Amino acid sequence: MLKSLYHIFRNECPNCHKGKVFADKSFFFSLGFPKMNEYCDHCNFKFEKEPGYFFGAMFVNYGLTVGEGIITYFLASPFFDETFDLRIIPIIGVVIVLLSCFNIRLSRMIWIYIFKNYSM
Repeated sequence: MLKSLYHIFRNECPNCHKGKVFADKSFFFSLGFPKMNEYCDHCNFKFEKEPGYFFGAMFVNYGLTVGEGIITYFLASPFFDETFDLRIIPIIGVVIVLLSCFNIRLSRMIWIYIFKNYSM
């Protein structure tokens, strides 16, 4: 499990762990919609198995976003007097928007690694 997380955050191919899934240099600090490589440079592994393959990654992205929103709420709530202050909603919104590009990449990497062939 820890090795898979290591390879996910390093943007490595799930098959050979040498090629890169995304064409962007930085996995963490890239703005805009991610540009994915179609095949691995080293082992020729196809990342998108079929049209609509990454539709399921949208649900992973939703889970990440909800988790980040909850964590942001608990980190920001001590700075407010009331338990649920409405001024915390824009803070959560800003965090979600700032992390959206990272979430797209991470959710696609998690989705690819969920369905990789573990028998090899």
